Amino acid sequence: MNHRTRLVLLLVITALLGSGACSARRATVTVLASWTGDEEVRFRAVLDAFEHRTGIHYDYAGSRAVDQVLASQVQQGNPPDIAVLPNPGSAAAYVRSRKLTPLDGVLSPEVRAGYGPAWTVLQRIGTDSQYAVAVKTDLKSMIWYAPKKMAEPFPQTRQQLLDLSARLTAAGRTPWCLGMGAPPASGWPGTDWIEDILLHASGPDFYRRWSGGKVAWTTPEVRDAWQTWGTLVTGQGAVRGGSRAALLTDFGDAGEGLFTDPPGCLLEHQASFALSRYRAERSSTRSVAGQDFDYFPFPPRGVSEVSADLAVMFDDTPESRALIDFLAGDEAQLIQAGTGDNVFSPRRSLADQHTDVVSRGIARTLTAESLCFDASDLMPAPMTEAFYRAVLEFLDDPARLDALLHELDGIRLAIPADQWLDIPCGQ
Repeated sequence: MNHRTRLVLLLVITALLGSGACSARRATVTVLASWTGDEEVRFRAVLDAFEHRTGIHYDYAGSRAVDQVLASQVQQGNPPDIAVLPNPGSAAAYVRSRKLTPLDGVLSPEVRAGYGPAWTVLQRIGTDSQYAVAVKTDLKSMIWYAPKKMAEPFPQTRQQLLDLSARLTAAGRTPWCLGMGAPPASGWPGTDWIEDILLHASGPDFYRRWSGGKVAWTTPEVRDAWQTWGTLVTGQGAVRGGSRAALLTDFGDAGEGLFTDPPGCLLEHQASFALSRYRAERSSTRSVAGQDFDYFPFPPRGVSEVSADLAVMFDDTPESRALIDFLAGDEAQLIQAGTGDNVFSPRRSLADQHTDVVSRGIARTLTAESLCFDASDLMPAPMTEAFYRAVLEFLDDPARLDALLHELDGIRLAIPADQWLDIPCGQ
């Protein structure tokens, strides 16, 4: 073999190797999400099933600072193929900057049909096209209690809720478990309270306009929501340890009073993810849903506040398309949602897969039609952060309410109109 022949052969082999390396890269899909620890284990089980089914490898990175990590990667021009974001507000910025691929032609018809009308709308992130897939959801319009320790009838109206709270306090029983601690986002449990009160008192249309920056924080409806929350939780004896103690209580520890004997508190306004804590081992016995703990809908019934982790697609490749379609389907969400009855899917076909009545009730509500996203999850980051801070300051000194609402409205007015989301609510 002469020199020229050897050179040609070497170039051919190099080209073939290069092609193979490129093919190997294309057969891997990169994924970024906020899940670490046990949540990462569950999500990796989903990704393992995808790899087994398709032969496509995955490269997963989990970070609690997912927004910051993703922003840096996008700025450097190297975003993941798929990201799972903790709220619609995080996704909206990438929709506006045209970084995301619409999913209208990505999801198979059978996958698309599995979502009810409410989630079909919510997953569009305020646009005409679908840009996100809800892979994990939570119900927020709920109040937990221990059936063995409180036999009061469920309140059907806001006034009945106020009356129940006052009646328990007058009897020397502490009605509310409450914790605001959630560094670096302390205060969000209070925003959930105010959002629920406003949604159920003023209706989905008002709530939509408020969460979209079109309603002043100083309006009577918004002020009334804050005052109602104050009536419930700032009075003497209303909160375990007092409302100021709630500022120092981690939200994950607040509900422990439901299970003490005698109970330290009787009610907790908390999302469906509280199930994992309520089921935790306590004195060598496991709490049983429907017996040791249960919930009633935030009154009045008819519409529910929800949150969701949303998968979005940055790089439009066959591998990315295959993973998005898989994540949105029954198999993946059954793996994700079926572990321990603590995680919930918005897919209608999975609502009855849960094994206890409490989890099934939550799942059925999450597949209903009257749903609204958590308002602080929709707001621009400066507004959300100010909302969190205002909740903490209000608990510390309720007399500052008017000043706080004026400060919040000043921040609202300073945010450009195109930074706000307008997502249908209660449809």
